Amino acid sequence: MTGIGICLLMGLLAAVRTPLQSFDFLVPKDSGGIRIASGIAYRGGPRRKLDIYAPRNRKAGARLPIIIFFYGGSWASGTRTGYSFVGRALAAQGFLVVIPDYRIGPENVYPDFVTDGADVVRWVIAHGGNYRGSTDRIVLSGHSAGAYIAAMLAVDGRWLGQSRRAIRGLVGIAGPYDFAPFDVPASKAAFGQWPEAAETQPVTWAGADDPPTLLLIGDKDETVRAHNSEALADRLRSVNVPVEIKRYAGIGHVGMVTAFARPLRFRASVLEDSARFMRAVADTD
Repeated sequence: MTGIGICLLMGLLAAVRTPLQSFDFLVPKDSGGIRIASGIAYRGGPRRKLDIYAPRNRKAGARLPIIIFFYGGSWASGTRTGYSFVGRALAAQGFLVVIPDYRIGPENVYPDFVTDGADVVRWVIAHGGNYRGSTDRIVLSGHSAGAYIAAMLAVDGRWLGQSRRAIRGLVGIAGPYDFAPFDVPASKAAFGQWPEAAETQPVTWAGADDPPTLLLIGDKDETVRAHNSEALADRLRSVNVPVEIKRYAGIGHVGMVTAFARPLRFRASVLEDSARFMRAVADTD
C-alpha cells in the first residue's frame, strides 16, 4: 500500500472507530488465542453483549479457568470490539476470556455499570461451561473504569451474593478504588448523583472474605493516581487478604492496557504478571 493509501486508511479508521478500536484493528494479535463467540446477549437491552476467546489448541475435555475483563473509558465510552488484542493475549495464556460491553454515560450512571457487570458474572456461571470454562474458577480483571467494576464485584457482596464464591481473584489495572469526593468531570458525571459517596468506593467494602488481589500501576499515570491502589491494598492487608502491587516504570494510564499488545510488551510485563497471578489463584482448590 502506498503512503497516500495508508493515510487514507488511517483517516477512515479515525472517522468510524474509537482510538482503541483503531489500535486493535492494526496491532498484531496472538495466534494462540481465537475468538470463539461474538455478540452474545447476557441480558436484554442495549450494549449488554459479550465476546468469548479461547486458546487455539485446547486439550480435549479440559475445563479452563475463566477471565472476565472489563475495559475502561471513564464509565462513558468504550466497546468490546476494541479489545480483541487483550482477549486473544489472555486466551493464548490458557484461559477462557470473556469481554463484555456494559451500559455507559451520560445516559447511565452508578450503579448501572456495576449491575451489568454482575449480570455478566451470573451469565458466565450459568453458561460458561458450554464453552468449556470452569465456572467455579473465575478471575475478574479490568483496566481503569473496568478495574473499578471488577473491584466492586470482587469486594462488595451486594452485587453477586452467593455467586461471589466463584471469584478466585482480582487483577486491577490502573484502577480507581478510592476517589471520593468527586472532583473531576468523569467521576462527577458517573457518581455525583449518588447520595452517599463512600458507598460507591471499593475501599469502603473491602473485607476479610475478599479474593486474592493483584494491583498493577504505572508510575507515569496522571489519570488514576497510585494512591487508589495503595489505599485498597492497605485495606485488604489489614484484614489479611493476600494482595500484591506491581509498579511499572515510565508507563502511563493508557500504556497499562496497550502493553497487552504483542509489539508493546517490552514496555511493561502486564500480560506476564497478570497471567502468572491468574494461574496461581485459579488453580487453587
